[in-house]
Amino acid sequence: MAMEPITIGAALTLEHVPTYRDWLIEGERDLEIQDYHQTELLLGDWSDHVAKVKTALDGFTGRLGIHGPFWNAPIDSNDPEFRPLITKRFMTGVEICAALGATQMVVHSPFKTWDHFNSFNYPPRTKGRSARSEHIEKVHGVLGGVVRRAEQEGVTLVIENIEDIDPRARRELAESFDSPNVRVSIDTGHAHYAHGATGAPPVDYFVADAGAQLAHVHLQDADGYADRHWAPGQGTILWHSVFKALAQLPHMGTETAPHLVLELRDASDISAAMTYLEGQGLAR
Repeated sequence: MAMEPITIGAALTLEHVPTYRDWLIEGERDLEIQDYHQTELLLGDWSDHVAKVKTALDGFTGRLGIHGPFWNAPIDSNDPEFRPLITKRFMTGVEICAALGATQMVVHSPFKTWDHFNSFNYPPRTKGRSARSEHIEKVHGVLGGVVRRAEQEGVTLVIENIEDIDPRARRELAESFDSPNVRVSIDTGHAHYAHGATGAPPVDYFVADAGAQLAHVHLQDADGYADRHWAPGQGTILWHSVFKALAQLPHMGTETAPHLVLELRDASDISAAMTYLEGQGLAR
């Protein structure tokens, strides 16, 4: 039986919103505003930027999210001087979501390639603990208060794979908060890079493992070597397997289905991406 095409949107900076505004509104598509990872914006008066986004999106009724901080803001920092600054940065992200009416904020995974290959190479600091449980504890030290604030504002933090090799790690991290406001994000190109370069499972396995925890997907193609952010169809991801895995999620087609957004290096490639995905009968 053929799959029904899945509606997808885009991750855009404010600069590109006017170009795709009608497409987003007419299709009731998901949108992620990407400007809010910029340190200068987060540290300044961001209210004017928020006002401009709201004006540009007048009439938009789709689901809205933002990309949160990540430059020099590791969510697993345990440095007593740096950690409060990083927490404050993410608190600002939640405040921006509340001001925009956004319901999601993307944060980057703390799990590095080194962590995966050295998880049993160094003993945990506390007897009886695992390296992963200690790693998760560090993340709670940074994001614990942020999650509580996100719950109050109706914002969900979605943890995006970056170098992740084991897709279970982020799911277990999200579940450790025991909060509906912390869930999993997948970047298809990051997963494909990890699959090709470091032996991670293929992209559809990331989707299957995330299951009901999956709340957000960055759709981009790659070659299994680097983080390309090409339009789907320009790389080597097996898109039929990815969309089949998405279609099999228990919450697909419901209000809690994952936000699905094209995250391309060049926003002008959205047309090519949609031509390919529509031609394959995968998306609309």
